[in-house]
Amino acid sequence: MRASLSRPPSNKPLLTGWGGTRGAGGGGPGLALGAAVRWLTERAPHRESAPKRRGKAPLPTPPPPLLAKVLDTTGRRPPRQIRLQCSRFCFAPSQVPMEEMEEELKCPVCGSFYREPIILPCSHNICQACARNILVQTPESESPQSRRASGSGVSDYDYLDLDKMSLYSEADSGYGSYGGFASAPTTPCQKSPNGVRVFPPAMPPPATHLSPALAPVPRNSCITCPQCHRSLILDDRGLRGFPKNRVLEGVIDRYQQSKAAALKCQLCEKAPKEATVMCEQCDVFYCDPCRLRCHPPRGPLAKHRLVPPAQGRVSRRLSPRKVSTCTDHELENHSMYCVQCKMPVCYQCLEEGKHSSHEVKALGAMWKLHKSQLSQALNGLSDRAKEAKEFLVQLRNMVQQIQENSVEFEACLVAQCDALIDALNRRKAQLLARVNKEHEHKLKVVRDQISHCTVKLRQTTGLMEYCLEVIKENDPSGFLQISDALIRRVHLTEDQWGKGTLTPRMTTDFDLSLDNSPLLQSIHQLDFVQMKIPATPILQLEECCTHNNSATLSWKQPPLSTVPADGYILELDDGNGGQFREVYVGKETMCTVDGLHFNSTYNARIKAFNKTGVSQYSKTLVLQTSEVAWFAFDPGSAHSDIIFSNDNLTVTCSSYDDRVVLGKTGFSKGVHYWELTVDRYDNHPDPAFGVARIDVMKDVMLGKDDKAWAMYVDNNRSWFMHNNSHTNRTEGGITKGATIGILLDLNRKTLTFFINDEQQGPIAFENVEGLFFPAVSLNRNVQVTLHTGLPVPDCYSSRASIA
Repeated sequence: MRASLSRPPSNKPLLTGWGGTRGAGGGGPGLALGAAVRWLTERAPHRESAPKRRGKAPLPTPPPPLLAKVLDTTGRRPPRQIRLQCSRFCFAPSQVPMEEMEEELKCPVCGSFYREPIILPCSHNICQACARNILVQTPESESPQSRRASGSGVSDYDYLDLDKMSLYSEADSGYGSYGGFASAPTTPCQKSPNGVRVFPPAMPPPATHLSPALAPVPRNSCITCPQCHRSLILDDRGLRGFPKNRVLEGVIDRYQQSKAAALKCQLCEKAPKEATVMCEQCDVFYCDPCRLRCHPPRGPLAKHRLVPPAQGRVSRRLSPRKVSTCTDHELENHSMYCVQCKMPVCYQCLEEGKHSSHEVKALGAMWKLHKSQLSQALNGLSDRAKEAKEFLVQLRNMVQQIQENSVEFEACLVAQCDALIDALNRRKAQLLARVNKEHEHKLKVVRDQISHCTVKLRQTTGLMEYCLEVIKENDPSGFLQISDALIRRVHLTEDQWGKGTLTPRMTTDFDLSLDNSPLLQSIHQLDFVQMKIPATPILQLEECCTHNNSATLSWKQPPLSTVPADGYILELDDGNGGQFREVYVGKETMCTVDGLHFNSTYNARIKAFNKTGVSQYSKTLVLQTSEVAWFAFDPGSAHSDIIFSNDNLTVTCSSYDDRVVLGKTGFSKGVHYWELTVDRYDNHPDPAFGVARIDVMKDVMLGKDDKAWAMYVDNNRSWFMHNNSHTNRTEGGITKGATIGILLDLNRKTLTFFINDEQQGPIAFENVEGLFFPAVSLNRNVQVTLHTGLPVPDCYSSRASIA
């Protein structure tokens, strides 16, 4: 993976393409057209939307003389497409915004403006001095001479092949490795002031007083582009083999001049004064004293044209620069363009160089064609820049909208919470009113009882005092006249006090219990819908049941729950009070769990979940499985020759060969007993009865493999059989109407058989454990009927209690 650089590579072809060359095609509209494209990238979107914006004036219309200046400089009219774009987008150079271009004009190594920039084969630029500083010496075996000697046939300048000329950098480690034929030892890299990783030289360069271009470079030197990390090995020409970017130098000069606050006189000896004119022929800025002294308006200088400094700056930008010379033939100017190598060449390159067999075209025609292509490409880039600016406006509007929505949402949230508080306060007032009503009612009842009891007590006290006074009388006849009546009144009054009169009619306790748990739970669950967990499910007890060793559970969400649940998790313990385990995870609200232990107690609970989280567990439900098993034969697992009847309780066979049929219920715990009645017994067959695994063989007698434990019997005797091994021959067989009993005691891990309620032989098998299914093997001469849910025989129970 190529490492991404800290700063995107500079678009150097943009700068070089618009600058043009002056070797054969003459001057070109590099500055004006470059300014137009620059304006297209940074200002065109605003200009199109400017008339619609209120409070802002439209951008100034480019003056026509600039286009005329471009046409005069080139000497010929540019192509139609370029001419249209110039007439649409060009304006005065003083209005060209160039501040954002500064990063394009700085060297990725030193971070300063390019000084004598050279063009690398990857189209990136670098200062000539910086290029020498980042040279790395490669092994002798990787030199161009050794490659040519080995017959590789690879050109030294085949730099555009990405697969051969890539230098991959570990983005985080700070180390790079060379790939392809341009291999070089891995060298630690460091960051330049621009944030681009550069590769220092393997050894310091020797001191020299020559210029960087003329100073010799170490033998077998390799240079790596600090931006794209492509590497190449220099030939004997060294850095002189790279063309100089004259266009970039001109752009940097214009940029630095545009940054100056005012144009200064170039002839003042001490403090330069501000220039007032510029001579186009002398290409010198003059202040008034220096113009009168050094450029008098007479003699040969009278024909020179003096212009204002601003116009002179424009003229200087549009003036011819140094002619670009060929890198292979330094005395020759570029005159043609090699289409195959994509580079300007001189006539000597065509006659005796490596371009002699290549297709070439006129330099001026290719110059205009490439400018046209670059202009078309910049149209699309301008659209992207416009979209980016509109997107930035959209993002800034989103920031403001988020702030406004946040304030609005906070106000809404506060209002909702205040509404809940108000509703709670109103409910509080209603409940307090009910408490006050109950208070007044209790006081009224007690006060009424006090009043009634007081009146009654006053009457009783008066009667008592009257009776005492009557007793004091000494007249027998008069006493006897009223004594009977007084005695009745006293008894009647006493009886009235004994009928609950002295029992309070009202208690002091308030029989009001506030059920606040639902509200507290709702308050705790009060949250944003996107962040809510589902409510705790409720088990529906009326729909939960057990059958044999299966349990069916049903649940639902609370009626007032508004948060949906993505699913539910049902958990059961192990039947012995052990840890809970998940037995179901899904969206259904009903589940049947099979394969539980008989005569066991299970605890079950349920919880809901969604993307936010998991709810609390429901209340624990206690499930009791059956003490004894009720089951029938299983048609699904039986051999195809087995014939079922009587609700799958009676079986026979259509074949003379033995076939196996299993019961529907498996046992892994507890004591289980079932019987089979022989309904038909012809020609003395040997049926087998017992238990088996679910994967027992179905087309042989039961007990022939190691998955079954059985007793097979005829009309005289019986044998125990497991894994085709016969043991314990016992006298006594079966006939029509006989009953065979099978007792599976998984607590003691034993299997015992009975015939007609009598144990047949000793304990048949011991140390049996696992999951077992009732099993029978028979042929067409036998028919049996299954009886389940039976208690353990008394004889076995008594022996078990003695043991």
